[in-house]
Amino acid sequence: MIFTLDLVDYLSDVSMTLEEEVAPNCSEKRMETVRAALEKLLVAAQRQNCLTVGVYESAKLMTVDPDSVVLCVLATDEEDEDDIALQIHFTLLQAFCCDNDINIMRVSGVRRLAHVLEEDTEDGNGNEPLDLHCILVTNPPVQPLQCAALQDVSSFCEESRCRNQWVPYVALQER
Repeated sequence: MIFTLDLVDYLSDVSMTLEEEVAPNCSEKRMETVRAALEKLLVAAQRQNCLTVGVYESAKLMTVDPDSVVLCVLATDEEDEDDIALQIHFTLLQAFCCDNDINIMRVSGVRRLAHVLEEDTEDGNGNEPLDLHCILVTNPPVQPLQCAALQDVSSFCEESRCRNQWVPYVALQER
């Protein structure tokens, strides 16, 4: 009897379901696909003048024309986590996006965002660097944004909502 219990314990410890063995690889590949799509989308939106950068600029645009906004990206790094004012802004922006059916995504990697958008995070000329903590992607009806990555990012946001993750998180990685 003792042998049977030991064998059962052993088998329960080492046996894994197919989902447990396959899911980590699938989810990591999915995240890499989403990271790449987000970066492509941001570059395409910037080229087509469909990008709004900055917490205050984003809030202004969303109050004037929320229907044109298709994605809100909220970016922080570890040093931003203690910034209470920024966290309050994020909470308000998230609530507004949820109320207006705007896809929203939290990301880490502000430096990577700056690199993708070819912006300086530190300006040695005394100019204020762009506030990359909030970035809006707009899709005006007159000239719609032509980018396949928009569909990929939108699908990821929708899948996340189906899993009750209303604000999905993506870690952008330096290259």
